[in-house]
Amino acid sequence: MSAPAFVDWMQGVQSTMEAALGEFLPADGTAPQQLHAAMRYATLDGGKRVRPLLVFAAGDLFGAPAHLLARAGAAVEMIHAYSLVHDDMPCMDDDALRRGKPTVHVKYGQATALLVGDALQSQAFELLADGSGDLDPARRLNMVQVLARASGSLGMCGGQAIDLASVGRQLSLDALEQMHRLKTGALLRASVLLGALCGSRLDADQHAALDAYSAAIGLAFQVVDDVLDATADSATLGKTAGKDAADNKPTYVSILGLDASRELAQKLRADAHAALAPFGDPARRLREIADLIVQRKA
Repeated sequence: MSAPAFVDWMQGVQSTMEAALGEFLPADGTAPQQLHAAMRYATLDGGKRVRPLLVFAAGDLFGAPAHLLARAGAAVEMIHAYSLVHDDMPCMDDDALRRGKPTVHVKYGQATALLVGDALQSQAFELLADGSGDLDPARRLNMVQVLARASGSLGMCGGQAIDLASVGRQLSLDALEQMHRLKTGALLRASVLLGALCGSRLDADQHAALDAYSAAIGLAFQVVDDVLDATADSATLGKTAGKDAADNKPTYVSILGLDASRELAQKLRADAHAALAPFGDPARRLREIADLIVQRKA
């Protein structure tokens, strides 16, 4: 039996993740009702689910069971959702639109938005630490460590801090790359590793190959984001277009220009494909996600 087409596989994972997130998040009728309703508003019914797609694609490569991948995918998506809630707040990027609807602080107020991010982060680690699955305690602990490091000051939060400190400044290309390896790339890398850790054990060469792939798609994702911010409209993006330029933030487009940024995205796509060569055809889903990241229009 042939494997499903990528779009069918992707939609299947997205549907699985919507159901899993709906199950793992507290019901909005549970006290405190407003907080739980806001958590669900921030997380459900929206987004491309790129990080869970990476979890499932890497998990498929290493023979991981679907129920473990759903749990890991939900954990990383909760971290991602929390980061967006906080990123949109007035003290950070101050945006009123996310995924085509009002941001959480606009709909529920700033205090609730702050708590939504805090609660989603805690919920993510509770999911990974849960002992009801098939993973041994050492593997679960490793997964918690992977996600914690990717989310903290040496990962996503550190990248965000550099981003905030860089507004109005000229950055070198190397400094911009380092910022985005932390801000965007760290969580994408964690997604790949979490999926693999749900399956068979990785050897050193496999780990290195996945790291090289993750580094390429992490930067490609941000390069394409910068291109889209400069070229697409708000309705297409589901968030405020042109905000990077308006806020005087350094981007790949501001440093390299549009054409060179597009060329860089294609080079990084090729690098991602090359990194997966040792895995052969079984890594096709990871290759297809690299294509999705570079070819996306929103």
